[in-house]
Amino acid sequence: MPEKIKGGDIVEMQGDEMTRIIWDLIKEKLILPFVDLNIHFFDLGIQHRDSTNDQVTIDAANATLKYNVAVKCATITPDEARVEEFKLKQMWKSPNGTIRNILGGTVFREPIILKNIPRLVPGWTQPIVIGRHAFGDQYRATDVVIPEGSKMQLLIKKPDGQTDTYDVFDFKNTAGVGMCMYNHDESIRGFAHSCFQYALMKKWPMYLSTKNTILKKYDGRFKDIFQEVYEKDYKKQFDELKIWYEHRLIDDMVAQVIKSSGGMVWACKK
Repeated sequence: MPEKIKGGDIVEMQGDEMTRIIWDLIKEKLILPFVDLNIHFFDLGIQHRDSTNDQVTIDAANATLKYNVAVKCATITPDEARVEEFKLKQMWKSPNGTIRNILGGTVFREPIILKNIPRLVPGWTQPIVIGRHAFGDQYRATDVVIPEGSKMQLLIKKPDGQTDTYDVFDFKNTAGVGMCMYNHDESIRGFAHSCFQYALMKKWPMYLSTKNTILKKYDGRFKDIFQEVYEKDYKKQFDELKIWYEHRLIDDMVAQVIKSSGGMVWACKK
């Protein structure tokens, strides 16, 4: 048997149910006989996450920051039924969300096109790469159930101690729900850079989709920062390759994707 390939450090995040069995088979039959790896193991099965109060998920994410390479199996994000089934302490948050918020960055998904597998849209002759922002927004949101008679407000405390207060909704006649979410400029700029660099690597045009007609300040911030980064750092390179960058309203972007032949990078704000 030939000598094993010398690999390095890798974080292994074990998952739930059948993924534990499938991943172990893949590892034992297709990887470990041929590659020598220094594996840092974390059990992200739902019961172990519960016993560690989800600290194991945080530890796995921090190990990934340290070693830069990780393999994660599918995990259960519990709902009410799963809490009862596994007798969990609480309805733990999505481990993917926890990991992404610690790692930051962008999740890219590029499909593999096979000639003998029919495509949903026959005109898609090239892949469409989805770049998904992996920080903040819904994954870092604070959501609450609001009792009847309450008033929901948003308060911003500035560095000088001054505050701005915004009235959101008066629940005077009914109970309801509320949510506050955020993102920050550094993360949005990182999202932009990674998407532009991926587009340059593929030599494909890039699009950002938002709903800035409704979220004029929130989504508008994404739109403005992407345009700023493009003009400052990437426009010349895009022009040289005869590719382009455009912002599109999400409704228009979906229609554009359906009628296209693919071959693009699509930056998706959550």
